[in-house]
Formats: sequence, structure tokens, C-alpha cells
Amino acid sequence: MSLVDLAGSFVPKVGELLVVCAHPDDESFGLGGVLGAFVDRGTHVRVLCFTHGEASTLGTDPRFLGERRAQELDAAARALGVRTVKLHGYPDGHLAAVELEELVARVGEEAGGAELLLAFDLGGVTGHPDHVRATEAALAYAAERRLPVLGWALPKAVAVRLNAELGTAFVGRASDELDFTLEVDRDRQVTAIACHASQSGDNPVLWRRLELLGTSEHLRWLLGPPGS
Repeated sequence: MSLVDLAGSFVPKVGELLVVCAHPDDESFGLGGVLGAFVDRGTHVRVLCFTHGEASTLGTDPRFLGERRAQELDAAARALGVRTVKLHGYPDGHLAAVELEELVARVGEEAGGAELLLAFDLGGVTGHPDHVRATEAALAYAAERRLPVLGWALPKAVAVRLNAELGTAFVGRASDELDFTLEVDRDRQVTAIACHASQSGDNPVLWRRLELLGTSEHLRWLLGPPGS
């Protein structure tokens, strides 16, 4: 694995990347800027999502929410340039109750030739237990196969500000814990976010986070380099 300079930020250059996330919209709301950066470097990006996000309380008829969010995920993936999406039907909000070995097997089914996995940081960034569990599955699979894992992370200052202003539970990282800072294309990400209309219309936390981050996103090694 080599590092390439992407708008002044060094990132891993890989042919194939597998993203492991919990809910439709994680790939856009959280990872959209990062995925766009990898796609721009020619990386074949695939997304594995464990739930349909049917337990969300944001703004639409819950009877059809899982189906709608599956459609939104497909549209957002196209907007981001993601090659393939695999959406499973594990229970939203209860992913931690699913045996880790089962989730690891699902990661293995989609890993293919991935040279790198991307997931949310330890603690799930937002504190959501489904995010935590999805990252655990990515790490467990990668440890078995000796693959590196990058985690999408928030700077501590941004997390503290969001928690104070909006009563959230974001988990942030000190600057010396962050391995990469990327300058990202928010336009493509915003297009993907708009595909998730059921979740993005009334979502002040999302828009405030993006405002505080500006054009920067941050990553840290969860498994692998440096020194591996």
C-alpha cells in the first residue's frame, strides 16, 4: 500500500476499498467526503450496510421506512461513485445483539479483493451502538485476514462543540490521534445526502457538523499501518 498526495493530504492508494457501516446514510452523512476522495483516485469502492435503518424517528411513515431507505442508499451510492452496495436486514438499533461471528461472515462475503476496510472510529463517532458493532465486525474480519482498517473520526474540538450545542454524544479525537486530514468535495457529498431525503430534511446535527468541519475530514488507523 502506498500513500498519495490528495490536495495536500496523504491517503492510502488502493485498488479496492470495502466500507462497513450500520445504516443507510452512514456512507453519505459520515463518509461521503472520504468516499469521494477515494473514488477520485480510481479506487473501486464497495459498501456493506447491515440494516435498513427502519428504526429512525426522522420524518417519514415508519411502515415503509426500511424500503424507502434502501432506495435512498442505492441513489446515494450512484451519486458518490460507489461500485456496489450490499444491504442486509439486521434489526436497526439492535445490531449489538447479533453474534459477532455472523456479522464477520457477512463482511467476508463482500470483501472480495479489498486491500483496505473503512469504518466509523471506535466508539462509533456518534455513540450509536450499531455504529460500534459494525466497526467491531470490520476489525474482527480484518484481523483474521491481516488487512488494514481506517476509521472515520471527528476532531475532539468539533465533537465537544456539537455535544454542547445540540446535546449529542459524539466521540472526538485529539490531533495526535488523527493520522490523515483530507480536503474533500462537499458538493458531491451534499448531492448524496439529498438522496436520503427521509433523513436529511430536518437534521440540524448533520448540517452543523459539516459546517464545523468545513472542507476537511479526518481518518485514523484502527488496524494496520504505521509500523505494521
